Amino acid sequence: MSNTLIAYSTDKGQTLKICNKIKAQLEKRGEVVSLHNMADGDIDLSPFDKVLIGASIKHGKHSHRVFKFINEKQPQLEAKPSGFFSVSLVARKPGKDSPETNPYMQAFLKRIAWVPDFMEVFGGMVDYQRYNFFDRHIIRFIMHITKGPTNLDACIEYTDWDKVERFSRRVASY
Repeated sequence: MSNTLIAYSTDKGQTLKICNKIKAQLEKRGEVVSLHNMADGDIDLSPFDKVLIGASIKHGKHSHRVFKFINEKQPQLEAKPSGFFSVSLVARKPGKDSPETNPYMQAFLKRIAWVPDFMEVFGGMVDYQRYNFFDRHIIRFIMHITKGPTNLDACIEYTDWDKVERFSRRVASY
């Protein structure tokens, strides 16, 4: 039985929803899983056998908390099975839906020295009603450019839950 930590950074909650799905899948396989929001401060990694980090994209970037967490915890991350997943609206598009082809994942990997044992990217969710005025219009503009939904009533979840389950099985195999 593995003791697994899922540390996450989320803006609107889709990353946490994905973390909860992964947690449930790992627990079905007998793992003990703890969730930790990076916004809640530091956490000791020593009690955990495996660490998974999940982070959303906001305005084209992962939160500074994610980089701080990884930089501070790199020796522990390298000493045990560890992985990373990214959640973005860009990942909804074919050709940008894998760690090798997703521009945010590639930019992320260039900024860190840690090499995750397992990685994935997941499509996020567009929900204009939940955004503040600024975010609503920035995201709408980005959606216009990338041929996504621009109707301000749109609420579309792009997360491929089968892909999340497949990833969970991979995580469990470490």
